[in-house]
Amino acid sequence: MGKRAGERRTGPKCIAIVGPFASGKTTLLEAILARTGAIPRQGAAGQTVGDFSPEARAHAMSVEATVATTQFMGESLTFVDCPGSGEFAYEAVPVLSACDLAIVVAEPDEKKIPALQLILRQLDDLGVPRMLFLNKIDKAAGGVRDTLKLLQPASRTPLVLRQIPLRENGIVVGSIDLALERAYIYREHAPSTVTQIPDDQRASELEARFQMLETLADHDDALMEHLLEEIEPARDAVFDDLAADLRDGSVTPVLIGAAERGNGILRLLKALRHDAPDVASTRERLGMEANEKPVLAVMKTLHTPHGGKLSIARILSGNVTDGTELTASSGQSGKVSGLYTMLGKDQAKIGSAREGETVALGKLDAIATGDTLSTGNAVVSLDLAPAPQPVQAIALRSKDRKDDVKLSAGLQKLVQEDPSLTMEQNQESGETILSGHGEMHLRVALERLENRYQIAIASSEPAIPYRETIRKPVTKRGRHKKQSGGHGQFGDVVLEIKPLPRGAGFEFTDTITGGVVPKQYIPSVETGTRDSLKSGPLGFPVVDIAVNLADGSFHNVDSSDMAFQQAARLAMKEALAEASPVMLEPIFRVEIVTPSDATARMTAIVSQRRGKILGFDARPGWEGWDMVEALMPQGEMRNLIVEMRSATTGVASYTARFDHMAELTGRQADELSQGKAA
Repeated sequence: MGKRAGERRTGPKCIAIVGPFASGKTTLLEAILARTGAIPRQGAAGQTVGDFSPEARAHAMSVEATVATTQFMGESLTFVDCPGSGEFAYEAVPVLSACDLAIVVAEPDEKKIPALQLILRQLDDLGVPRMLFLNKIDKAAGGVRDTLKLLQPASRTPLVLRQIPLRENGIVVGSIDLALERAYIYREHAPSTVTQIPDDQRASELEARFQMLETLADHDDALMEHLLEEIEPARDAVFDDLAADLRDGSVTPVLIGAAERGNGILRLLKALRHDAPDVASTRERLGMEANEKPVLAVMKTLHTPHGGKLSIARILSGNVTDGTELTASSGQSGKVSGLYTMLGKDQAKIGSAREGETVALGKLDAIATGDTLSTGNAVVSLDLAPAPQPVQAIALRSKDRKDDVKLSAGLQKLVQEDPSLTMEQNQESGETILSGHGEMHLRVALERLENRYQIAIASSEPAIPYRETIRKPVTKRGRHKKQSGGHGQFGDVVLEIKPLPRGAGFEFTDTITGGVVPKQYIPSVETGTRDSLKSGPLGFPVVDIAVNLADGSFHNVDSSDMAFQQAARLAMKEALAEASPVMLEPIFRVEIVTPSDATARMTAIVSQRRGKILGFDARPGWEGWDMVEALMPQGEMRNLIVEMRSATTGVASYTARFDHMAELTGRQADELSQGKAA
């Protein structure tokens, strides 16, 4: 016992702060920075370092990762506060890939367990060690061990209490450290004072400590023998087991506190200093070897008002100086122009940085979030998980045409900063479409465009790509004849049109005999026919139709390509109107993931939106979650994610892919057709 963890890791560390929405992550970051002297005092969340953007302040929530480097007992610690809302969850992916450890901020609230489960599963998938900070302990109604039983189903690894509350007259006034067997009295925004464990709480402390040791003994045979023989293990050996089990992901230690009052912060910092792994462990997790050459992982991109583009990066190996030429895993390269440490929105310029530090690199214009940087060609890719499929979209345009170029440039920078946003130009509708992960995600994106670039923006729902087709075959003659002096115009065609199976598209054939329509004009007939399909009698593009040129006539002098194109258009216009035109709407196959207790609500939401439930089953590997599969009209999916998240405390999500086109009839079809005609 006592040697499993090895020497304490003393290099610079990078620690992500994650947790469900409103669990107190930003408050914890500010409490840490105040306790370490990086900021003068701890203020209200969002006023000092975290939530420094106007959008974050306006909505009283974190909307982007915030980076802050501080010193504790002579060691460098960089904390990255990641947003808790699922709409901004992808911000954490490049951060977690390159960090050494995550602090999971949770609170004793059963409603937030599904959100906590999503976060812990993400950490499991990435193999990131974690501590859990049970926040707002001063407001907890039940016992801490009851809370742990509530939270344990969300975690694949055992949650191990390192502290329990110290109570006085039923009120939490401090904590008892189970490893040190020492009690601490909280003082607001100040270090706790040491005291004796009260006699009336000694039994609870001994029971909780034994449970902690039992869990640790699952990974330490020597400790197991001590417990069986009722030998008190050495304190150093207990600390060694806690550090070793944390680093290899065998357990999730749980510390308690109240970040808003600055309680429990010093014990958390000391646990991080003693137990947290360092960059060498992170390299091993990423499958990288130690390298004298610098290797950096870009965790975030920022565009600052005066300093230009900043790439926030973790130095996984080697050293970096201002002016270093770096090449990305994508093949892009650039020279560092400015090297900084970050404290929220504030930057401090430095000349060089060493392995393990987290820094901002200036003006690497070709470098993107998720890139791995190095000198020369020895570049390792981190293979970050791609951003999930967007679930909400808006069409946007500048209200003043002179701002079009500014809007395009702003959108490009926005997507660089947030890779979970996507932008596309819809060629059919001519719209600029911005897609993201929810209503708030897109609202914040628009606010950033308006606040940073002073662009007045109009937004609307993107156009749905409705189509139309025909139900019955029709034969029509189209004749274009015009005489106005000199050469006239003459084209004469007989077209047979018939419906095709759904998804077949368009077919054009000819059965001309005897040269009644010369061969050189047949392509012109097809061109006129295709042109007629751009907008049918109901106002939408026509699909799933076959057209055959069956007959016609020509004039030796007056016939031309344009004349036969026009004749085809005339025939098609009449034929389509008489062939029982019908509207088609796009139908998507939707796969919903939801907590099991909300499955009935999900199926009701789908049914209310004209969806068809195909089935549902337990989500593989996710206890307490279901998967629902359905077919839904695209036109009914607007704000679907908003309704789903409202029914599941923000955790349900879905993926969708186009499945087929289906007939749309009745009042809705009439309204759409009338709107198109108007």
